Amino acid sequence: MNAEDILGYARRTGMFWSAAEIYGGSAGIYDYGHTGATLKRNFESLWLSYFVERNQNYFLIDGSTLLPEKPLIASGHAERFNDILIGCKKCKSYYRADMLLSELGIEIHEGAAPSEVDETVRSNSLRCPKCNGEFGPSRAFNMMIDVSLGPEKSDRGYLRPETAQSAFLNFYREFNSLRQKLPLGLAIIGRAYRNEISPRQGLYRLRELIQAELQIFFDEKNWEPDISDYAGDEMSVVTYPKGQQERVKAKDLLELGYPGFYVYHMALIHRFYVDVLGIPEEKFRFYEKGGDDKAFYNKVHMDIELDIQSWGGFKEVGGLHYRGDYDLSSHSRGSSKSFKVKSGGREFYPNVLELSFGVDRNIWAQIDILYSNEGRQVLSLKPYMAPYAAAVFPLQHDEAIEKEAESIFSGISGKFRSFMDFSGSIGKRYARMDEIGTPFCITVDYETVDNSSDNYGTVTVRSRDSREQKRVRVSDLERFLSDALKPEF
Repeated sequence: MNAEDILGYARRTGMFWSAAEIYGGSAGIYDYGHTGATLKRNFESLWLSYFVERNQNYFLIDGSTLLPEKPLIASGHAERFNDILIGCKKCKSYYRADMLLSELGIEIHEGAAPSEVDETVRSNSLRCPKCNGEFGPSRAFNMMIDVSLGPEKSDRGYLRPETAQSAFLNFYREFNSLRQKLPLGLAIIGRAYRNEISPRQGLYRLRELIQAELQIFFDEKNWEPDISDYAGDEMSVVTYPKGQQERVKAKDLLELGYPGFYVYHMALIHRFYVDVLGIPEEKFRFYEKGGDDKAFYNKVHMDIELDIQSWGGFKEVGGLHYRGDYDLSSHSRGSSKSFKVKSGGREFYPNVLELSFGVDRNIWAQIDILYSNEGRQVLSLKPYMAPYAAAVFPLQHDEAIEKEAESIFSGISGKFRSFMDFSGSIGKRYARMDEIGTPFCITVDYETVDNSSDNYGTVTVRSRDSREQKRVRVSDLERFLSDALKPEF
């Protein structure tokens, strides 16, 4: 499928669509519908359970999305959170330089300066793709969205450009509240805002986006997670500067010099995508950034990439970043408050390992990878990811059957998000549920309510992927669904 196919599917099935659609919408801003909101919530809950709640040293916090200017000056965002803007002198169209050049088959590193972009434009005789006009000089464009605060709007603030800053700003308070122990993980699932120059490709470039991030503060001299259970895990990695995708075992990465804590989390992330989300092995890889493409503060920088057909191949959906002590030392200087900690007879700034996931991109990626319209339309999500756990269908319009269906729906909907559908043939109802990923359809028929039947008190449960049907006792439905919907970790 291409991007327009997915957008059409998303609108048709209640997943997502452009915000303020009845007024023509706005680029880079999306609303989630009734199925999409639940799919998103399921992803967030699964991420939280897998990466945060299983570790007694990691905690969920919720920071403000509105920040004053000073912390963003200290973090470097006010100066460096830039994209290169290039505009047409004739039609006044503006483009993000790296994206425009990439679409024209010209690669340029992520840290390219405006002068490098201008030279690339000149040497390739590039013109505006809309009107063939001449480009003007490029310039740095800060992507933060600023707001004015106070009755006279004299105080400047920003919508946060990433959730990570909330973790860094709250580290001192949380570290002391939690008895000054390292490692300490602070997780945030929330919204961030970026004034993207040219948002496009559905949920790929957004002005309002949702991130799930875990910032782990640790002593780099004294943190070695047990990697023994992951040592033999094999994953696809593009290492820098080699630049070739290879299958590498976790233990081999240790021998190449990557820190143990870093490799441990690579393996953890790999299992999350392949085992927990069900992404095919060949669709997942790590891509290491280096040189000018690596964020200046990172000691090791790997993007988490998935092969997404509608976006043209492997695209970033998250990242694993060893940020060193840049964040706490920067905010310590900016606030004049020491964030150094004492441990093992040493005083030091904790280092940070960041696990960062774009929630919106991961929702899109699952639809792209797991949806099939060959033969039938089916979204093969893991059962615990699906917007609905089960659907209840009365086979025919019959008072006894419909009453029993309503009773079953009432009994399971309190624990499992369920849907009841009376309209259309049973085949059409199955098809509607397959398309949004519902793993189980429960059909109530005459045998269910006929006390002379051998199948009295049972229903037919149809599995989405195999389409196999079996009789299950109504009294066993809750246990059946609980077992089938248990996450695989």
